[in-house]
Amino acid sequence: MAGQLFSQMCFFSDEKASRFHPLTLTRPLDDLRVGIYTIREKWEETLNLKESCRLLPEYMEGVFEKGPYQDNEPCLWVNSRYLPNEGLVTAISELKVNEKLVHKKEVIAAYIEDKTSAQLFHKNDFQSDALEKKEFSDALSLKYIWDLIELNPDQIKADIALTELNSISKTGLGVEAVVHYKENIFIGDNVHIEPGCIFIAKNGPIVIEDGAEIEAGSILRGPIAIGKGATVKMGARIYGGTTVGPVCKVGGEVSGSIFHSYSNKAHDGFCGNSIFGQWVNLGANTITSNLKNDYKSVKVVDWKTKKSIETGRQFLGTIMADHSKTAINTMLNTGTICGVSSNVFIDYLSPKLIKSFTWLGPDNEQLYRFEKAVEVMKSMMKRRDISMSDAYLKMMNNIFELREKNI
Repeated sequence: MAGQLFSQMCFFSDEKASRFHPLTLTRPLDDLRVGIYTIREKWEETLNLKESCRLLPEYMEGVFEKGPYQDNEPCLWVNSRYLPNEGLVTAISELKVNEKLVHKKEVIAAYIEDKTSAQLFHKNDFQSDALEKKEFSDALSLKYIWDLIELNPDQIKADIALTELNSISKTGLGVEAVVHYKENIFIGDNVHIEPGCIFIAKNGPIVIEDGAEIEAGSILRGPIAIGKGATVKMGARIYGGTTVGPVCKVGGEVSGSIFHSYSNKAHDGFCGNSIFGQWVNLGANTITSNLKNDYKSVKVVDWKTKKSIETGRQFLGTIMADHSKTAINTMLNTGTICGVSSNVFIDYLSPKLIKSFTWLGPDNEQLYRFEKAVEVMKSMMKRRDISMSDAYLKMMNNIFELREKNI
């Protein structure tokens, strides 16, 4: 799609980035997953770049890399809230040096000469006031965190072109299963599919990436993306619009939801129209309410302002950040927002906002002691042969301190 080749690309975030908290308390916005890939991966694949750069909050350095940057090369700057599509990529490819694409004063992308770009990158601060403007209105953007759910089905379909996978109509499935619309089913290498599964790809593709496992009796209805090394547990019912990220384990009933990576919902219980970060664990029979009894649109509590805001969505479940966990039989309210490293073990419907590092039990709500929380984090990560780095610990301590400042 691109009319010119870019030597490097750097992601920046604008004033709307805080709308993606609490998921972006532990990751840059370009690391959010929607469809098959993260935002960063989509752009790299689309523009044929092996790597990219990003501006990064100081407390995330060492956990995430700012990326290799060439001071003597011009740079394409991309707003992390925007997703690549044909129209936008064509417009970007036509940018001249020191021009920017804007829509209603919002900068979408900019192509900036080497000296200025290097200054912006090393100062960790994107500025574009001096650039020539080109108006562009046909861009696909994320305005709020729940847009990830809204766009996920179409993004799974769009990302097929980036996978280089062949449909099983050409390769075969290699196992006894009930298959509908095999031309829309794409399987990676070393995928293990047990007998008795049902794949229905009439309404969208089913993508199962390298090393994933689909256990016996599972039913998958596209559009669905199952990430590398992920496991769909025996007898699972996975509905369209769902992304199961790398090394996740998902079972029970799941609809229209996104799991980023290393998260588990291994048991029965309904999960609908929800988003989970990394290292989340949902206890058996945890249920996410995703529809109000009066069928009105769901309101959520804004993470930054703590004010109730209207989403305009009739279906919205839970948004839960990294390392948070629920006990068995937990009931999560419609439009619940849960921060980082909270432990929810209640016998009533959850509050709409659960702050980071909250120990929420049936009798009271307490601060989750940092040392205890880190101990649990390390234990879960060790189960996947991952050690917590000093930089990761520092990032978590920063989030803990922000919690005390009510941020």
